[in-house]
Amino acid sequence: MASTLDFIEVHGVKVPFIFEEDKRLPIVSMQVVFTHSGSIDEGKHYGLARLSAKMLNEGSLKRGSVGFADALDARAIQLSATAGNETFVIELGSLKEEFDAGLSLLTEQLREPNFTAQSLDKVKTMALSDIARKEADFDTVASDELKAVLFEGTPMAVPNIGTKESIKAIKLGDVEAFKKDHLVLSNALIVMGGDISLADAKAKAHDLLSILEKGKAGKERHYEPRKTPKESILKRPQSEQAYLYFGAPFAMKEGDSEFYKARVAMFILGSSGFGSRLMEEIRVKRGLAYSAYSRLSVAKTNTYFSGYLQTKLESEAEAKKTVVDVIDTFVRDGVTQSELDQARKFLLGSEPLRVETLSQRLGRTFSEYYQGKPLGYSLQELELIRTLTLDELNDFIKRHAEIKNLSYAIVTK
Repeated sequence: MASTLDFIEVHGVKVPFIFEEDKRLPIVSMQVVFTHSGSIDEGKHYGLARLSAKMLNEGSLKRGSVGFADALDARAIQLSATAGNETFVIELGSLKEEFDAGLSLLTEQLREPNFTAQSLDKVKTMALSDIARKEADFDTVASDELKAVLFEGTPMAVPNIGTKESIKAIKLGDVEAFKKDHLVLSNALIVMGGDISLADAKAKAHDLLSILEKGKAGKERHYEPRKTPKESILKRPQSEQAYLYFGAPFAMKEGDSEFYKARVAMFILGSSGFGSRLMEEIRVKRGLAYSAYSRLSVAKTNTYFSGYLQTKLESEAEAKKTVVDVIDTFVRDGVTQSELDQARKFLLGSEPLRVETLSQRLGRTFSEYYQGKPLGYSLQELELIRTLTLDELNDFIKRHAEIKNLSYAIVTK
């Protein structure tokens, strides 16, 4: 059975409801997704969305952190909240017979979360520890710096974990305000599936949603990466190698009808691992790095091309030049029929692996809805890839010469 899209009306708000019944295992899972509620929407309190998710994971005021965790463990219920760039997600999963108990605990948590000074101190200490640990991970340092370069002056320039200064400045009232403003019906969407009927699922989802305020829907935002190349070099005396992260603009918005061409082009250039242009030139032919990758990120709030590699300190300049040469050649000459055939074979052949599980199928349906595409579009996209010609692909690549405008974030000794 394929996933379906419906709506649940609560307090005058039509909340999207994505559902798939699957009786193969006696389990039920649900995601409550709040759009416009990620780090992009937290204002100047950098790290607030993620910190608020951690605070929600501290349980309820009635049971406290330990008591709430014990109640979940006693029935093998999985319940957690996470915040990304664009969304805030609460996930609930359990055996079918324990799902009502899970919903009861989630309701308790949402009504009276364990938002106390003690919980805030604990969560802030953990966040500061995470930040300190990431400062010693040069891959993360270079990756964060690349976003700071590409999206300078926007919320995208700050890691969603926040900064030491911003975390220290967050108060209990900030967390309470974030929950009140963002975890509302106007931002909500339900993804649900498992061994449960559609009618029963809608009834349970309606009961849960009814405890939320109507609120106001968040605003759509989009941030463009810088168009003129810029380089940032961070010196780390303890580094034993050079970490090169590179990125560029890509003229595409989420829902673009040519996205399937981008999937194929980026697979050939650098996202396929061994066999990709970047890996072949940088590792196989020159031995400059163990691995080299590139990818295209297309989201509601941002679109950009990026990639990375690690190399010996003495090979830094050669590796950087090789990246430039590979991308220049890629844009100028396009790809070969053999490369297109191999990419097509993999993308079509691996499709069954992407929809094996219930969570994968629900996730795909959510993505189609979130991106404004009709349900089932993924199958249409596969057919477009199947019939894509070499001339069409190479024309598309030539029209995206903006990926040559590379900015760099380099961590080196």
